[in-house]
Amino acid sequence: MITMASLEDNVSRRTQYIRVFLLGLSAFIFNTTEFVPVGLLSDIADSFAVSPAQVGWMLTVYAWIVALMSLPMMLITRKIERKKLLLCLFVLFVISHVLSVVAWNFTILLVSRIGIAFAHAIFWSITASIAIRVAPQGKQTFALSVLATGTGLAMVLGVPAGRIIGQWLDWRATFAIIALVAVIIMVAMYRLLPSLPSLFSGSLKKVPEVLGNKVLIAMYFFIFVTFSAHYSAYSYIEPFLKNIGSATEQFTTLILLLFGVAGIAGSVIFSYFGDKFNTPLLLSSVLLASIGMGALYFVAATPSWLIVCVLFWGASIMIIGLSMQIRVLKIDNTAADIIMSLYSGIINLGIGAGALIGGQMLHRVGLASVGFTGAVLGLVAIVVLVLLLKRTAHAHSLSQ
Repeated sequence: MITMASLEDNVSRRTQYIRVFLLGLSAFIFNTTEFVPVGLLSDIADSFAVSPAQVGWMLTVYAWIVALMSLPMMLITRKIERKKLLLCLFVLFVISHVLSVVAWNFTILLVSRIGIAFAHAIFWSITASIAIRVAPQGKQTFALSVLATGTGLAMVLGVPAGRIIGQWLDWRATFAIIALVAVIIMVAMYRLLPSLPSLFSGSLKKVPEVLGNKVLIAMYFFIFVTFSAHYSAYSYIEPFLKNIGSATEQFTTLILLLFGVAGIAGSVIFSYFGDKFNTPLLLSSVLLASIGMGALYFVAATPSWLIVCVLFWGASIMIIGLSMQIRVLKIDNTAADIIMSLYSGIINLGIGAGALIGGQMLHRVGLASVGFTGAVLGLVAIVVLVLLLKRTAHAHSLSQ
């Protein structure tokens, strides 16, 4: 017999799942808005009569603010009740997107992106812990996987969908729809999330200890170089395909979609082989990503080979990110929050540097150089990784 109490328990558990999926959807729109300019680069450039290299500053400024502010903002907001903080972030997020929609010049658009970047920096500092707290009993891992899925889907669906909306309507419509979705999520969170007092226990005292770990710093440097390589090419893939590969708008959208699908495939490959073959998988992924970027110019006019190139490149960059995430977390379990905040910051530092380097090469050499720039930086990343692996192997042998 079904009692009123059991019905309430079922409703409560269903509500807990909805809360988790709301956070996953939040992760989706935050990551979509960071990378959607990649698919709209030419449209935005034409709108303001600037070059694609100048529009690349949108990625650089955004990523560097996230990189530099993630840890400080995490510490500054450590005592604020989490539901209140999350809702405030969404208010900033929505207002900044409205400013993007009405931006009357490129400077105002950059200002709007700065507001979004500040919201992004705090969002990723608190969301994982919130997801764990609101998840049903025994479903904490599930909650984190929902966040990861939301992040992955931003590349698979968010960026291509944003580009399609921009092609059908206008690039401003893409930002308007993101703002509308954010408002819906914010209202749902206001109604469904419970009060969440901050449980943060970290402090500044742990930061010098973390930064004093030479192996961790070497790992961060490798991550920085790798993501700089990746985004020096990926940031300008849309104008590259349009001008160098003479690709249609539809084929360019397909390539962006396939890149995201390849990332999901990479995560599946890593889930099966990451534990047993972490090092060979990591080395081969950096090599394949570098080859993929280096081959871009030569396969740009051949759709089948371009697709193969993008699939290997997309899967490889996802494997690198997952592999290094596990490695940095093993450094110090007692400082996981700080290590992951810095890890996210370093990735965004690499995103910003890559967009800047790629933009400079585009400006000085031309669009044809984009893939070659990424490949050269990828080779530097391979050298750094080999030295890092030798160092960690030596340290491991000494500890035996």
